[in-house]
Amino acid sequence: MSIWGKIIGGAAGLALGGPLGALVGTAAGHAVDKIALNYGDAPIDEEASKQKIAFTIGVIVLSAKMAKADGVVTKDEIAAFRKIFHISEKEIKNVGRVWDLARRDVAGFEIYARQIEKLFNPQSPVLEELLGSLIYIAQADGVVNPEEIDYLEKVAKIFGFDEVQFRRLLAIYNVSKADDPYSILGVNQSASDEEVKLAYRQLTLENHPDKLVASGMPEEFVRQATEKMAAVNVAYSDIIQQRAEN
Repeated sequence: MSIWGKIIGGAAGLALGGPLGALVGTAAGHAVDKIALNYGDAPIDEEASKQKIAFTIGVIVLSAKMAKADGVVTKDEIAAFRKIFHISEKEIKNVGRVWDLARRDVAGFEIYARQIEKLFNPQSPVLEELLGSLIYIAQADGVVNPEEIDYLEKVAKIFGFDEVQFRRLLAIYNVSKADDPYSILGVNQSASDEEVKLAYRQLTLENHPDKLVASGMPEEFVRQATEKMAAVNVAYSDIIQQRAEN
């Protein structure tokens, strides 16, 4: 069973709780206090289970809140949402139910973002992937308006990311300075070769898909993480080539 069926099914085993748990409970049509996430016959660590579920629900809820702040949902954004989530036809209705409830919910996005943040380490690469998912959805129609940028920056701050880290993500997802490989690595053009290499190695280590999955990112999001690492690799290669030619 995919993570979608597990979430909507609301099987006992893991107490998610808080506003995220309440929202899922409403979507499922009954009070869901516990959600189980097992892979095959071997249950995974309870905390990791909670993180994977929180990540998935977090992207749904926070993208819905972003749409509410923006006021417009385009077909391209919906297509991007379905692409990164790999939603099957039979699960679209259930996922859409959570999304619609979150968008109509009068509560602000902050309470959901803070609950998610507390489940991970400060500035966790998994939180970066979640934020990256939101940026990916926002830029799908080719335009990220000021309302969306403002919303995304507020989420980034709740997740513990500073301005440089936020701008690096915008560059990776072609929102700003997409032609500047230094922005993608989060370093200045004046950085030494050693500083550039160190930044690249750190990003490679922190954002390897296998490590992200082990840290709480659902397997359904591996493709997006892989594409992000491809952008980082290209940026580093471009810098090396540019410096070799100068």
